[in-house]
Amino acid sequence: MIEQYEQTLQDWIESIVAEGDDDALFASGYLQGHFAVVLSQLEAESEQDMAALDVKMSECLALAREELSDTDYALVNDAWTQLSTKLAA
Repeated sequence: MIEQYEQTLQDWIESIVAEGDDDALFASGYLQGHFAVVLSQLEAESEQDMAALDVKMSECLALAREELSDTDYALVNDAWTQLSTKLAA
């Protein structure tokens, strides 16, 4: 499951790099760092499904909410929505 998440992330990042603007590049890069941390946490757990991933990413996004400006947080949150849709497909 983790490998599938990683591959989906890489494909998504490649599409952002090829087609995205500066805001999309920022948001995807920021999200990629948090996503990597979450995946490493999931590797140590028995539950590695989309629900477990979503819970951990929600926790990360709550921290991001405190770190980022409202505008930047909105970009990152939208990026997570895009990525999570691809992961769930």
